[in-house]
Amino acid sequence: MKLTLFKQIALSSAITLLASSTLITAAHSSELLRVFMNHARILKFEQPVSSVIVGNSEVADITVSDPTTVVLTGKSYGSTNLVILNDEGEAIVDKRIVVSVDEENSVRVFRQVDRSVLSCAPICEQQTN
Repeated sequence: MKLTLFKQIALSSAITLLASSTLITAAHSSELLRVFMNHARILKFEQPVSSVIVGNSEVADITVSDPTTVVLTGKSYGSTNLVILNDEGEAIVDKRIVVSVDEENSVRVFRQVDRSVLSCAPICEQQTN
């Protein structure tokens, strides 16, 4: 079966569109969101966000930037949950959030039973939570 150039381009565009929408859906369907303490993560949605709910606001904070963009910020170590609703009250997102330390720029110091975590970007300073 021979396809004309126009049909090949149309088929290729349709496959690309389907793949990109599948990636967006897959990204929002995973069960866990990770964010580092004192870092922000941008979450984009295909539909407008109406309400945002964070289970424990001491662990994470969320800000609506525009109707389809929210910013998740890790405030303290731990886990909580995030629920985002659309205009009809349906859950767009219902996920667990884990806030952890940025392992790449940190050092742990153990003194018997005491433990300190230092953030080293660029100067090492003790983290507080």
